[in-house]
Amino acid sequence: MKLSPLDSQQLLELAAGWLSQPENAQWLDTGDGRPVLGAAWLKILTQRDTHLLRVFGGEGDSPPVGLIALSEISRRFRTARIWVVVGDRSFRARGYGTYATEAMLTMAFGELGLRSVNTWIVDGNPSQRIAERLGFTFIGRQRQCHFIDGQLRDRLWFDILAAEHMEHR
Repeated sequence: MKLSPLDSQQLLELAAGWLSQPENAQWLDTGDGRPVLGAAWLKILTQRDTHLLRVFGGEGDSPPVGLIALSEISRRFRTARIWVVVGDRSFRARGYGTYATEAMLTMAFGELGLRSVNTWIVDGNPSQRIAERLGFTFIGRQRQCHFIDGQLRDRLWFDILAAEHMEHR
């Protein structure tokens, strides 16, 4: 799976468009009711060492189909949070999110030297299968903290250690 930096205005706008789609935005939390991240905000994130954002897609010259990120990267504690959005609907449920997550974990534990990566997934989100497939461990439930269509939902927390990722590969 090819992971590419958001190094052009076109890629920033493409990724921002994916994040603003209601079927994607409902699962995200951009903080305190802030609107979904726009291209300008994504550009700022790409310049911070606490975030690593990549678009992903097929091989060769095929266009990107989604966005994956490490957020809250702590070099001191060697931890980060991972999240993924398959933005192009025609590529959902075809393994792209899983492959991109596996590639980003390899980068996180290899190049960045992290020890632990965590994620949260809103209960009911099909992407929970990605975490399970890749060997993440369920570590807890944050109850009634996410709204979708006026209904409270739980967040399910998972993590994976570098050694577990290597074993799972």
